[in-house]
Amino acid sequence: MKALIAAAVLALGVPALAQQQEAKPLEPGREALALPYEKYTLPNGLEVILAPDHKLPVVAVNIWYHVGAYHEQPGRTGFAHLFEHMMFQGSKHVPDDVHIAMLEQLGATDLNGTTNFDRTNYFETVPSNHLATALWLESDRMGFLLDALDEKKMRTQQEVVKNERRQGVETRPYGLGTEKMWKTLFPAPHPYHGKVIGSMEDLDAATVEDVKGFFRTWYAPSNATLAVVGDFDPKEARALIEKYFGTLPSGPKPDKPQVAPVKHTKEQVIRHEEKVGTLPMVTLAWLTPPYFSEGDSTADVLANALGTGKSSRLYKRLVLDKGLAQSVSASQQSLGGQSVFTLEAVARPGVSSDALAKELDAVLDEVRREGISQQELNRARTRFETQMLAGLQSVGGFGGKADVLQSYNHYTNDPGFLDEDLSRYDAVTTERVRDFAREYLLPTARVVLHAVPSPKAPTSSAQELH
Repeated sequence: MKALIAAAVLALGVPALAQQQEAKPLEPGREALALPYEKYTLPNGLEVILAPDHKLPVVAVNIWYHVGAYHEQPGRTGFAHLFEHMMFQGSKHVPDDVHIAMLEQLGATDLNGTTNFDRTNYFETVPSNHLATALWLESDRMGFLLDALDEKKMRTQQEVVKNERRQGVETRPYGLGTEKMWKTLFPAPHPYHGKVIGSMEDLDAATVEDVKGFFRTWYAPSNATLAVVGDFDPKEARALIEKYFGTLPSGPKPDKPQVAPVKHTKEQVIRHEEKVGTLPMVTLAWLTPPYFSEGDSTADVLANALGTGKSSRLYKRLVLDKGLAQSVSASQQSLGGQSVFTLEAVARPGVSSDALAKELDAVLDEVRREGISQQELNRARTRFETQMLAGLQSVGGFGGKADVLQSYNHYTNDPGFLDEDLSRYDAVTTERVRDFAREYLLPTARVVLHAVPSPKAPTSSAQELH
């Protein structure tokens, strides 16, 4: 079962090398997943992806800057996420704090920005007749943000980000324990050490010149990709992109950090005194292959079989059969450097985290011996394809067509990687799942977090890391 999308290279009248991709017939049932696109590069290094879709009179504008927490320096964490905030605060030709309001007045939807370890993106979906305005707004903050950046703006957003950290990490149930686990998985100075949001100390220490230097390095056109997807005329879009982005100056594309993979050879156990969550929680975590590399899709399938839905192995054993857990989950967090596979369970009252860990291990032992069933494998494949189809119904927003094209381009340098992506899951077998568990999910290669509330601990204060 394999979907087919082939590339056809055409000569186009644009001021750079252009590649045109047209969708060829897919297998029955997969036709809706076709993603024809055109990709070219401006002389200043900005990559452009155009994908017309005339189903609705809207167009998505989606920019990925190829910078995330992975690209930060020790002692300067949180800059990528800080810029997610700074980019909405005004630029040379756009007044302070009106970027969002201007787009909303035009009828924009799916308007947001996000940061992860590997990239930062900004996106909005606007009525088709307002494409020029959306492109102008994005180009102005790409080219002229620093003209409007000052100490007051930066300090204001630093406080906003610090408050987000308090809410999302320090006063969130199990937040500090999970951060400890992540830091153990990726010891300093690995760039995945800690949280994307950064540390309080680094946020406080940042100066305006630090922040400006980060922007000049990583927010250049040569380190960005613009995707325009939806109801537009490609010729008109190319002209607008040349008008608004083509004259922006740019330096060379910055080098990606070279980081050696981490390898754990013994189990490391963290006993965290939980101050917010009121029930014990246990998390087992392993380092696994990077996003789109061999083994990543196998890990996805296994996580789905173990932790998705009431028919999953963890739910049936820990929640239904033994009544030990009130919630369970399994996930493969796919990242560009190394991914992280986790099993997690929150106890019912009176159940210890050690009891949960024992049962999680029992389920894993079964998988190492026998793998998963063909039915579990088929169910996981169906879920992935259904999720993909659901996302591609939208041109913009989280998981929409623009996001999918950008993700493939960022991680594989091929926006048309859809065929290969689907094929990754087609190639997973029950034997591969078993072998993956035997190779990667070893007791001697993991970090185990026991986040256990203290009987006398208050439930609303946060514990500082030491």
